[in-house]
Amino acid sequence: MAGFHLAERFAEQAIQHGSRDCLVYHNRRMTYAQVNAEASALAAAFAELGIETGDRVAVDLPNCREWVVTLLACARAGVVMVPLNPALGFHELKYQLRHAEVNLAVAAQTLGGIEYLEVFDDLIADLPDLQYLASVGDEEVWYDDRVFGFEDLMRRGLGREKPPADVNADTAPLAILYTSGTMGKPKGVVLTHRNLVLSAENSANALRETPDDRVLAAVPMFTVFGVHVVLTTLLTGGTLVLQERFHPRQALELIERERATVVHGVPTMFQLLMREESFGSRNLSTVRTGIIAGSPVSDELVRRVRRWNDVQIAYGLTETGPTVSITRFEDPVDLRERTVGRPVPGVEVKVVDVTSGALHGPEAVGELAVRGPNVMSGYHRMPLETQRSFTPEGFFLTGDLAFLDEDGYVTIVGRRKEMIIRGGHNIYPRELEDVLRLHPAVDDACVFGVPHEILGEAVCACVVPLEGAIITGDELKEFCREHVADFKVPDVVRFFDSFPLTGSGKVKRRELAQVVGLELSTT
Repeated sequence: MAGFHLAERFAEQAIQHGSRDCLVYHNRRMTYAQVNAEASALAAAFAELGIETGDRVAVDLPNCREWVVTLLACARAGVVMVPLNPALGFHELKYQLRHAEVNLAVAAQTLGGIEYLEVFDDLIADLPDLQYLASVGDEEVWYDDRVFGFEDLMRRGLGREKPPADVNADTAPLAILYTSGTMGKPKGVVLTHRNLVLSAENSANALRETPDDRVLAAVPMFTVFGVHVVLTTLLTGGTLVLQERFHPRQALELIERERATVVHGVPTMFQLLMREESFGSRNLSTVRTGIIAGSPVSDELVRRVRRWNDVQIAYGLTETGPTVSITRFEDPVDLRERTVGRPVPGVEVKVVDVTSGALHGPEAVGELAVRGPNVMSGYHRMPLETQRSFTPEGFFLTGDLAFLDEDGYVTIVGRRKEMIIRGGHNIYPRELEDVLRLHPAVDDACVFGVPHEILGEAVCACVVPLEGAIITGDELKEFCREHVADFKVPDVVRFFDSFPLTGSGKVKRRELAQVVGLELSTT
């Protein structure tokens, strides 16, 4: 077996499973041999353009065959892939392209009503590193010596075998992924071949994935979770069933039609699937497992999902490649519901005292710290931020508060920066959110602190009621009082039709806090 070099590992799968389905996209099917040939051709085309080892190629696309082929081509050429969120605004896109020093971008001709050829025409003039654009689309358009059609570019490399670049997979970067920016400006996380491949292997082993698995890939691929879904499948010889953008009804149709066995998602995606009116009439009997991750998941939601999909709960971050811990099929039922499992092989976790900075072992609450081969090389062009993110012992500080029990199971309590200090009492939003979601009229909840003249911070609960439900703030406060100490009961309750979400499905907590804060300051 090859080491952790993604291109070498995929080439092995192409030899072993050459005639098997690798990708299903719309009504098209591609075998492992076909995908490997396209990736090799695109890598050769990169070389012809002068894109060299260590250069950066951005991909600004939804989930599609071109995204997967470009990832594998980058791995083969020793090039660093920079996945971008197609929903980025002009200035956000410009910032990330400039910050990552991108040399070539692969983007849609049009997407969501936006003419990306025009956008990139404006960008190229201001970005000296950006030399080329490969445009994905069916329209006949005029190209120049810097802009190519994706298919034309790939054809330039056909027949010219491009062997995997001779890079050290332990240290060579494979991707720069930008964090969602929920807690501040997005940072470019540098992940090596080893970071991503080893993490994917660990998750695939926990899920017991095999070449017979057919995996719904609906998680956005520009996120580390999306990259993880792709790699766990391709490295085990399974079939990726691509959904361009997540839509619950269409996802259910794909699961049924393609007889998907593995379905991954963030909690919001699973909630939307089960709320879809056709859910009860669908044949989902082929589904056996998947990963639920990306944001906190309640016990009740996990139990509902496991009635049709025996998911594993995983915990991780972009900086950890992503998987730190995951539940296993053999774990006790209660631990499979209320924890994020135990660390994957080779990964060490500790908790750090938030006051003293001391490292603790089991049976303590503190900031979770992670050390292992899955942890990032650092933040791109941010050495000081990288240094601040690690302890002297080499543990990465996650920013998440956690409890580690004596058997190694991890329970996430909340974000360190989200902790509310009300009148001297520490309150973890996650605990209160879980309580609120227990109420039959509550669909979702988000809790944070708002400034208070006397208490320092007051507790604000934002709630999305179930459709048609009637509930008041006072009723929810009384409900909370039955479950938690008085000092944890929300001081303020606000209702919303829906929460603003990042592209990776996380609630924009800061945006909600700003909305409520503005409202409270004017009353």
